[in-house]
Amino acid sequence: MNTFKERSNYLKAIALMSIFTFIFLGIEYLFVDMVSLLVSENRVVLSQDYVLGMSCLGFVLYPLYNRYFKGLPRKICIIISAVVIIGLITIIYLHPTYPLTLITGLVLFLFLGGLGGVTSYKALCILPNQKYLARCVGLSYMIGILLQFINNNFISVPLIESIVLDIFMCLLMFILTTVPNTLNHHLDVSMVKKERQICGGLLILLVFMMSCVFSTLDNAVTLLHATGEVNIEELPRIVLALSGFVGGIIFDLKERRFMSMTMYYVMVLSTICIVILKYSELYLIGLIIFYMTSGFFVVFFTTSFMEIAIYMRFPDLWAGLGRGVNNLAAMLISKGSLFFINSQEDLTAVILVICLFFFVSIIAFVYVIQRKNLIEKLSESRKALLTKEEKLLNIKEHYAFTPRESEVFEYLISTEDSVQDIANNMYVSKRTLERYISAIYKKTGVKSRVSLLNIYNNYENTLS
Repeated sequence: MNTFKERSNYLKAIALMSIFTFIFLGIEYLFVDMVSLLVSENRVVLSQDYVLGMSCLGFVLYPLYNRYFKGLPRKICIIISAVVIIGLITIIYLHPTYPLTLITGLVLFLFLGGLGGVTSYKALCILPNQKYLARCVGLSYMIGILLQFINNNFISVPLIESIVLDIFMCLLMFILTTVPNTLNHHLDVSMVKKERQICGGLLILLVFMMSCVFSTLDNAVTLLHATGEVNIEELPRIVLALSGFVGGIIFDLKERRFMSMTMYYVMVLSTICIVILKYSELYLIGLIIFYMTSGFFVVFFTTSFMEIAIYMRFPDLWAGLGRGVNNLAAMLISKGSLFFINSQEDLTAVILVICLFFFVSIIAFVYVIQRKNLIEKLSESRKALLTKEEKLLNIKEHYAFTPRESEVFEYLISTEDSVQDIANNMYVSKRTLERYISAIYKKTGVKSRVSLLNIYNNYENTLS
């Protein structure tokens, strides 16, 4: 892949993730602001956690949509979703009654969850490789936060804020319709089935437990904002943006070998932040620590799930599952975290924090070991993959495929995409692609994709 195309794909992936981050956080902020005009601060926090939990269902449902909607119907669904989301944002802005606003928020975040799934997966599809994955995630998170900061502080008119969100929603949907839906990474993961399952399960558990800490922090900050004691849209949010960017750079060092342990030490700092927000009046210091550690955490769970997605059976599920797990934890512990924040039983609260920290420590340690095992096994798998690449090269030379025919042949044997989807991914017309396929059939003497796959599977590397 040429350098220009690589850079273009990196920029497009960053644009996708940053715009989604802005939209998701912007709508969450608008929802909290509108609900705070209708109910008490405790119900505001619960409402926020409920809608975040609903978004988790959207992340889970996205792979089903991805399986059953192809080509034009998929694009039509994207357009319809954009219209529905814009309508729901309008109702949130109007906030006629609390029940209607809450129901609207639940439906809206269900759509946003699906949107998060497709955004993460398509960003993964167009990234040339995973070398700078954490850096891309961190940069896109920083851009999304800065856009939200500008929208909340320099506009600060709810009506205009919602219109800006609508405009960016349309922009995101447009970009999504132009991005291919097939992973570029063709890996043989049969050798690591057990390792990837264990690693995936531990990652879900680790992020869920960490989310309990960060969701409690977020609820504490939201509660302070809802009561009017602290305005969370001010300068400390710049720290959140910068921490996400710095976290991406640090996590990518040594091929993300030390990412999990670095995040563990950041969580130690976040635990201290809980104590500051609960037991002292140093709200500004607590906010700065909260935003600094939260930026690292978002980049961590986003990068970790996107990294492991290409090894899993359903990559379109795993790519965006990080935010889904985080939001599910926020919903499940919402009442418990409020009890903790408002509790006057200091000893009980301290014991809970220590126990949670202890369990996270164990899971983090085991996960680091399992991730190392997975990477080592993948190294062996990649050696086998080189042999397959040589085999593919022999086939192309044997049948005298042109470069374009070689590309089409690889799509036909490595994906189950329709002819139209392959044409979209290759940026050619369906008719042009059919001419390439006819030429391949003629050169190989077969008449179906199954036969082409048989040629590949049964072809001996010794043939030239």
